Amino acid sequence: MMSLPRPFSHLRGEQERTADAQRAEVVARQLAGSAQTVATTFVDHSGAARVKIVPLRGLPRAARSGLGFSPVIDAFISDGSIDPASPLDRPDGDLRLVPDLDRLAALTEPPGWVLVPGDRFHQDGTVYACCQRSFARAQVAAALSKGISARMAFEIEWMVGRDAADFEPAFGGTGYGLSRITGSADYVRDVLAALEAAGAAVEQIHPEYGPAQFEVSVAAQDPVSAADTCVLVKFVIGAVTARHGLRASFAPAVFADNVGNGGHLHASFTRDGRSLLSGGSGRHGLTESGESIVAGLLDALPALLAIGAPSPASYLRLRPSRWAGVYQIWGAENREAAVRFIEASPLDPGIANVELKCFDLSANPYLLTGAVLAIAIASADRHARLPDEVSGDPAVPGHPLAGRAPRLPGSLAEAVSALETSDDLRKAAGDQLISTFAASRRAEIELAAGLPDEVVMARSRWLT
Repeated sequence: MMSLPRPFSHLRGEQERTADAQRAEVVARQLAGSAQTVATTFVDHSGAARVKIVPLRGLPRAARSGLGFSPVIDAFISDGSIDPASPLDRPDGDLRLVPDLDRLAALTEPPGWVLVPGDRFHQDGTVYACCQRSFARAQVAAALSKGISARMAFEIEWMVGRDAADFEPAFGGTGYGLSRITGSADYVRDVLAALEAAGAAVEQIHPEYGPAQFEVSVAAQDPVSAADTCVLVKFVIGAVTARHGLRASFAPAVFADNVGNGGHLHASFTRDGRSLLSGGSGRHGLTESGESIVAGLLDALPALLAIGAPSPASYLRLRPSRWAGVYQIWGAENREAAVRFIEASPLDPGIANVELKCFDLSANPYLLTGAVLAIAIASADRHARLPDEVSGDPAVPGHPLAGRAPRLPGSLAEAVSALETSDDLRKAAGDQLISTFAASRRAEIELAAGLPDEVVMARSRWLT
C-alpha cells in the first residue's frame, strides 16, 4: 500500500481534508480483520521517532483533523528531558499530525499494527516550519521545479545484544561470514519476512564487521520515501528482535575499540530524466552538473555532519581506518572517503551514485535527506569542480596524504557551528528550523560534557 508521499503544499485546505478522510475510510475497510492499531509517526530534532496511536476506526478522523502534538516535542533531548534554553520550551500552542495515507504500511511484526508517517501543520492548515518531513517534501518540490530528481537509500546497520544494561553480543561468527548465520538463521529469516511484508524493498541482508552486527540494504526511492523507509525498517527490526528476546542497537558507538553502526546515505540525481552521475565527459562519467553537485556535497559536509552525525556518540564512531568516512575527500569506491563515488557499470548502468559514509542512524532521516537535496539543488549550476580524488587510507603511514588529509569536524560543536554558517542550508530550511535544531544539538553537547566515552556510549546504546 506504499507509494509516493503527498505532494508538497504550504496549505492543507478543506478540500484536502475531506479527500483524506474519504480515502482513510476506504483504507480502514480494506484493513479490517487484519489490523487493529494505527501508529502515526514523526521524527523530532533529537532523532527520536514520536508517535500517536489510534484504533483502526479512528483513522478517518485522524486523516481529516490530524492528531494533536505540542511544539515542545522538538525541544526534547535524548535523556527525555526538555531543553530549557530552546525557543520551543513553552506550554502553549498545538500542532496537528496528519497521516500520509500514501505511505501507510500494514505490519506483521508487530502483528495487527499499521505504521504511517505524518506531517505537522498549524491549526489553520499551514505547514509547521519545524516539520522535518515537510522540509524534505519542500526540497523535492524545489528540485522538480528545476527538472532535478533524486533517489536515495539508507543503509541500516545494527547490533543484536542479550543484556539490557550493557551489551553482550547475541550471536557469534565472523563478520560477513556464513558462520554468523548458524546461530541467527531464524532471526534473520524473520527480519527479512517482516520487512518484505511491510513493503520494504529489501535488496540484501548480511552479517557486518562488528560483533552480532547486521546490515540491510533497501532499494532507492525519492528522498521523502527513503526517510519513511528508514523509520519503518528500524521499527520492524526492533519489533522482531524483541520477539526473539533480544535488543537491537542502532547506536553509532555501541562499545569501545570497535566499529559502530553507520547510516550511510546513497544518493543519485537526474535532470530531465537523464543521469547526472553517468554518461558525461568528466571523471568516471560525471556530467558537468553532476560533478558540481558532488563537489557541493563534499564542500558542505562539515555542515551536513551536524545533521547526519548529530549526537556526541557519533564522534566516537568517526575514527580513521574504520570505513567511517572521517576524511573530507572523495574517491571511486574508496570506503575511507567521506564521499565514495560508485561508477555506472556495464552490468548495471543505473548504479551510479554517491555514498555519504560519515552519517549514522541517530540522524533525523527527513532532515538529512532534505538537507542533502538542498545542497544538490544549490550546487547543480555552480560549475564547481571536484579536487583530486583519493585512493587508499590516508591514516596509513606512507600514504601521500598521511598527516595532512582534510578531516571533518571532530566534535558535534564544530559541526553545529558549520551548520549555522551555511547560507545554502539556512536559505532552504529557514531560520526557525536551523536555530531550533542547533539549540537541540547544543543541549546534547551539554548533556555529554565531561563524561567518559564509555558513559556517552552507554547512554545512547539503546536509543532508537
